[in-house]
Amino acid sequence: MASSTTSRNDSRWASEGGQYEYRVLTIDRSTSGSDARRILTDEAEYGRWELARTRLYVGGERRVWLRRKIIRVRSTL
Repeated sequence: MASSTTSRNDSRWASEGGQYEYRVLTIDRSTSGSDARRILTDEAEYGRWELARTRLYVGGERRVWLRRKIIRVRSTL
């Protein structure tokens, strides 16, 4: 039930002109899975980023696209 509420809020937010900012992280193939998980967890907790896309390349390199909402503050004056 929470997911349908979230999707309704996101679609309303997007229809009102909401935008995301993106950040691309490149994770070397020598980085362990637990270290990569720790890096992404830290970004999510402290930077308020969410996972948008991941891509694994032939050489073992991983690219991760993170996104977060751009919140514009309206003046109350």
